[in-house]
This record gives sequence, C-alpha cells and structure tokens, in this order.
Amino acid sequence: MKIEWNLQYDLDIAIRTQMSIAAEKAIQCEGILIPCFIQVCLCDDETIACINQEYRGISSSTDVLSFPSIEYPSGMTASCCEQKLRMEYDDENKACFLGDIFISVPHLRKQACEYGHSELREACYLLIHGICHLMGYDHIKSEEKEKMRIMEEKILAAASVTHNSTSHSIEMTLISLAREAMKRSYSPYSSYPVGAALHCLDGRIFTGCNIENASFGLSNCAERTAVFKAISEGATDFDIIAIAAKTKAWPCGACRQVLNEFSPDIRILVTWNEHVEEKSLHELLPESFGPESMQ
Repeated sequence: MKIEWNLQYDLDIAIRTQMSIAAEKAIQCEGILIPCFIQVCLCDDETIACINQEYRGISSSTDVLSFPSIEYPSGMTASCCEQKLRMEYDDENKACFLGDIFISVPHLRKQACEYGHSELREACYLLIHGICHLMGYDHIKSEEKEKMRIMEEKILAAASVTHNSTSHSIEMTLISLAREAMKRSYSPYSSYPVGAALHCLDGRIFTGCNIENASFGLSNCAERTAVFKAISEGATDFDIIAIAAKTKAWPCGACRQVLNEFSPDIRILVTWNEHVEEKSLHELLPESFGPESMQ
C-alpha cells in the first residue's frame, strides 16, 4: 500500500520504512486484493490538538486521528466492501483512497518512553491503529474493541514488530542495502539504476545492481546479479529480496523465473523514494514453470 507522507514533523527514515511495511501487511491481513493508498501526516501536538478540536470538539492533543474516506455498513470491514473501495479509486495513484491519518510525533515519543518500548514499535502501532479505523474497525463497544485489537496484533506480528523492535529489522536492513547497491549501478543507457539485496536462509546477504552493456541484450538486472553472486558462493535458499529503484519496479519476467528456480516462496520488497510494497513470487508469477515441472 502506498503512503503519501506529509512531514510537518519528521521521523527517522528507517522508522518510516518500517511503517510502510506495516501498512502493506495491514492490507494483506485484511484480505484487500485491490491497490490502496493513504495519506499520513506526521505533526506536532499543537496541530493535532487543533484538528481534534475542529472535528471532535475535544480541546486537547492526542496520539493519532483517523479520517476514513469510506462509510462501512455496521459490523463490516473493508474486506467485505470491495465495491465501496472501488468507488474511492484515484486515477492518478491507480489505487483506492482509504483516508487520512494524523500522528503526533511528540506524543508518539512520550508514549514510547512511558510504555517502555521503542519509537519504532509505537510508530507502527499508531499507524496500524489508524489504518484499522480506515478499514472499518472501531473500539467503542467491547466486542468491536476486541475484534480491532486482534487485528492490530495480527498486523504487528506479520510486520515482525515486537515490544523491543528497533530500526534494524531484516527487512529494513535489506532495503537499506538495496538502496546502497542502487548507487553502484552501471546504467549509462537507460539512466535507470536498480539495486537489490538478497537474504539467504543461512543468514548471508548478497547485493547486486543492474549492469548494462552497449549491446543491450547482455545487460543484467540487479536481482539476477544478487542471485548469481549467492549461487556462486554456495547459497541456494532465499527468503527475502529487496529491490530499490527510482520508481516502483517489480522484477522483470526473467528475474522472476530465476528466483522461482531456487525459492518459489520468496518475499519481494520493492522500494522507491520512501515507499515500500511487498508481494510474494506466487503473486508475480502464477502457474509458474519450475524444477518440479521437469519431473
């Protein structure tokens, strides 16, 4: 899921990257199959207090406010309301707009200290809480509160966010390494640098960049560069690959086929600017032809 950030009060980019991963997991956990996007404003206490007063009549600051773009039928959430989601389709973003979220960064930091966990964990929780509201969850009634809390915990677990999470999760490490690899790209013909970071089940990480050639046909993608480096070092089992580019760039068909040869269940993260999205290889290469097809 795409996040449009309004950074009136900034957080470390590593935290915002993990928040983007958590947002993507929220959509997956809810079972929404169509592209969505949200707008997130990171602000100060004064700004969120003004919004709280204007829209809720409460003259105090708070940690997070959510404004859904969709009015869901009673007892229903986004996964049951695809038609309503499609009514919020935005041509420019090529996705359905779920709504706006405002997060007070000073409030976030204060609560992280009070609860004894990291800023990353608090930031991800507040975003997930806000997204749950955008997806139709609420906590006014006890049964609604329980349902929402279960979904929040499910999303936190899917995003690998724990009580002591820091900005050094494996996903964020891979994204950072892919961005660094992107800087080493040799792409004088396309002017489109791409970097990749591949995580192996034995814990090793291999990076790669796209390497172009004047004959064009001999150019190599970043993903395959990373895979071939790993294979040459004896690693053949992979679970995650991160890909960084100037725009959203899922692996090409050739790279998908190469990944499928070794790890058909691999998770694929793509990052561009400050956005992160995730898909499985099964989603990108359905009904694939692989080693098992030769048996």
